[in-house]
Amino acid sequence: MATKVLSNPRAEDFVKFLNASPTPFHAVRSAKERLDKAGFKQIQERDSWNSTLVPGGKYYVTRNASTLIAFAIGKQWRAGNPVAMVGAHTDSPCLRVKPVSRRTGEGFLQVGVECYGGGMWHTWFDRDLGVAGRLMVKGKDGTIEMKLVRINRPVCRIPNLAVHFGGSVPFEFNKETQLFPIAGLASAELNRTGQTAEQAKAAESEADKAAPFNPLRTPSQRHHPYFVELLAEDAGCKADDIVDFELVLFDLQPSCIGGLNNEFVHSARLDNLGMTYCAVEGLIQSLQSPSALANEHTIRMVATFDHEEIGSTSAQGADSNMLPAILRRISCVGASSASSTDSDASYAKISASDAQDDFSTAFEQTCATSLLVSADMAHSINPNYSGKYEAEHRPEMNAGTAIKINANVRYATNSPGVVLLQECARRATPASFQPPGSKAAGTAAGKGGVPLQLFVVRNDCPCGSTIGPMLSAKLGVRTIDVGNPQLSMHSIRETCGAYDVEHGINLFDAFFEHYGELEKKILVDSA
Repeated sequence: MATKVLSNPRAEDFVKFLNASPTPFHAVRSAKERLDKAGFKQIQERDSWNSTLVPGGKYYVTRNASTLIAFAIGKQWRAGNPVAMVGAHTDSPCLRVKPVSRRTGEGFLQVGVECYGGGMWHTWFDRDLGVAGRLMVKGKDGTIEMKLVRINRPVCRIPNLAVHFGGSVPFEFNKETQLFPIAGLASAELNRTGQTAEQAKAAESEADKAAPFNPLRTPSQRHHPYFVELLAEDAGCKADDIVDFELVLFDLQPSCIGGLNNEFVHSARLDNLGMTYCAVEGLIQSLQSPSALANEHTIRMVATFDHEEIGSTSAQGADSNMLPAILRRISCVGASSASSTDSDASYAKISASDAQDDFSTAFEQTCATSLLVSADMAHSINPNYSGKYEAEHRPEMNAGTAIKINANVRYATNSPGVVLLQECARRATPASFQPPGSKAAGTAAGKGGVPLQLFVVRNDCPCGSTIGPMLSAKLGVRTIDVGNPQLSMHSIRETCGAYDVEHGINLFDAFFEHYGELEKKILVDSA
């Protein structure tokens, strides 16, 4: 008789998060919904925070609707105290619709796309592709507002070349001329409108003449009109009200749990929604107890950035001023009793002697005592290419989060960080269930916390990088790079371990809970 496969609630919830997040905009919205439910309050960068932030408060702020930073302030927080941070990113390699996407060829309607990031583009051929992103839409009062859209049906597809015509092995193609998705047939569009080709061209010419002046051609002129109509229908607005948009194609095959024993998660965008999910859920889990912040003297923070896949150099990327600016603003929380509105005066107000302190170096003190866990998915051993991996550093799925190390600082990990994270993992809550025979199975029996692994690339292979090195250099903050192992990174369809999801969440939960105590015990630059 077959043994019943146990359910995995964390992996099932992770799959829901993935399916709700086809773009960074949607991923941030998904994270916001979870934070709202957990009692976090949204604040705006453009506002003053002097009368808003109080010890014991939980907040989040977004930039460009694609980057989110959330934090919870311990009730014992004082200006200059440490911040325990987990950083991740919301973007993944994808195909982005070009500003002028209208194409036709040999009777087909096609969509011009631009490659975003270092994707494995051959995996995008012969896939059912939907369209998602954000529209900028005219409001009734003259405002322009953002609306998220998602056309959840296969409106696009990139056809492969049949082997009978010399389809190449290995597969080779030109990204500019042979990566055009087809979106329909010109004849079918004429049938839909009941026009001949000549009538359609004449009607379009008349409409262009009658249209008011626009510095740029309208979206319906730059893109297939029916494509714009579908977007408007999804957004609940008129096509003429759409001013501009940012759209990407996404794989319509839903994320799912797979494997003979449900030990895998198969999905697009695991890099890096996998660690974004673990970071957000780890922060929320660390605050489940009503007294979680009562004796806490640190700030617990999650930062999920856009544009990591293209270098992070943008207003909402990790190489921007966003994290330094927010750290600077919160490093002085508690510097003035007049800025606090907490009902508990014993926590909200500082003493008269504290008020005389010099807070001009609070930001630098905070950076010197803080630690950033840079969380970006890692590489699992691939059994078909095992020779590509360093012999003693081969992370396995469902065996715990991997610590990523590189002598040339492509990762920012060093030994003090390894020591601290190992102690956090020792104190973490063990995963509720592990597949029989896995390296981490012993933790399910209460034999410890969560397992960790080590990853180093071979000397004859290139090493990727993360937001860790750039943020550690920018802030002077101690940093460690980690990630859950996965296969097929940057493919349209990736795979990770279903049980590593809970490992990652519990690891970050323990990091947030215990960092304030542990950071004082790991001495490096002390006298």
